[in-house]
Amino acid sequence: MNLTTPENLAVVDHLLTTTRSVRKRLDLNRPVEREVIEECLEIAAQAPSGSNRQGWHFVVVTDAEKKQFIAERYRKAWYGYNATRNVGGGPDLTAEEKQMLRVISSAQYLADNMQDVPTLVIPCIEGRPEEAAPSSQAGVYGSILPAAWSLMLALRARGLGSAWTTLHLQSEGEIAEVLGIPDGISQAALLPVAYFKGDDFRPARRKPMRDRTYWDSWQTE
Repeated sequence: MNLTTPENLAVVDHLLTTTRSVRKRLDLNRPVEREVIEECLEIAAQAPSGSNRQGWHFVVVTDAEKKQFIAERYRKAWYGYNATRNVGGGPDLTAEEKQMLRVISSAQYLADNMQDVPTLVIPCIEGRPEEAAPSSQAGVYGSILPAAWSLMLALRARGLGSAWTTLHLQSEGEIAEVLGIPDGISQAALLPVAYFKGDDFRPARRKPMRDRTYWDSWQTE
């Protein structure tokens, strides 16, 4: 398949520019088939990894009690984190502040309903980044993040949404014990996965990359 044809590029670009963090639009009542998760994980396994070690592991959680356990720890971390923010309301909010309030509302919805998400996926990687030399830490995370992102893209292409979350890591040890994750394995994220409601997503408002791109040297003017 030639992906560089205009028709194929349009499909690929649409997927890349409309894969959003999905929270309020997750369908909490529709089951997620195991076969779909397994198919998407096989696609994720094609992602690059440092030295081709393929040290990734994915823990898929569908058990109600275990989801409840994870959700309670996630919720506690969320409310503690959100309490430190200072985002007020009022009629004079900028567009950026209004967008942030929408994000906060969406994130709180997810925190309050995490236990009801049909499937939770925890991408893991062999090793402990905090024990690695600084030059190696990027390689550890760089070996799991591409696979996790490929998983999210594959899910999106099949009508499922997800969101990259990490607040559960405040209770990583407890969660590892409940899920039987061995010592020496690092959890990288927590992905709530469900079919999404609605037909599609649109590109988000982003800061223009021409203001964040530097050629040959860092320039701010």
